[in-house]
Amino acid sequence: MRSNLLCAFAVYVLATAPALAQSATSGPAQGAAAPSQSPPPPPARGPSLELAIEAAQAAIDAGKAADQKVAVSVIDSSGVLKAVLVSDGVGPRAVHNSNFKAQAALAFKKTSGELAEQVKNNKTLADQIAAKPNYLARGGAVLIKVNEEVIGAIGVGGARGADKDEQYALAGLQRVQPRLK
Repeated sequence: MRSNLLCAFAVYVLATAPALAQSATSGPAQGAAAPSQSPPPPPARGPSLELAIEAAQAAIDAGKAADQKVAVSVIDSSGVLKAVLVSDGVGPRAVHNSNFKAQAALAFKKTSGELAEQVKNNKTLADQIAAKPNYLARGGAVLIKVNEEVIGAIGVGGARGADKDEQYALAGLQRVQPRLK
C-alpha cells in the first residue's frame, strides 16, 4: 500500500508542478502590491484522493485475484488524474490505456465498453473518438456518479480482455460508491 501511495503522490506532484512553477515565477515583484484577483474557480467534482486511491486499489486487487496485472486511472469530472496505480510488471501501454478509456467514458458519459459497441455502427462517433488521441473506445472504464451527476471515471487497462478490465473498474467503483458525495 505504501508504494501505491507513493505512486499517487508522484502523479499529484507531476500534475501540479507546472502550475506551481508558474505561480512562483509570475508572482508580483518584491515590494509591489499584489493585483486584485478574482477567487480561483471551485475544484472539479470528483472522488476525494482517499476514495480514488481506494477504488484504484480495489480494481488492482480484483485483477490480482484473477491472476491479471492491470493499471488503474481514476479521474475527476474535469478529466484530471486523481490516482494511478499499476500492478508490478505492467507495461506503459496499459497505463496509458487506463487513462484514455476513462477520458473517453467521461467525455461521452457512458462506459468505454458501450462506446466500443457503438463505434462499430456509428461512423460519426468513431470519427469523433479517433480525432482525440487521448480517447480509447475499448471496454475498461466506468463512470463515477453521485445520484445521476457524473463526477469522474475509473479506467483499467492491461487485463487479457477488455471485458475483464471493465469488471475490475466496476469492482473499484463498488468499493467506494456508498461513500461518494
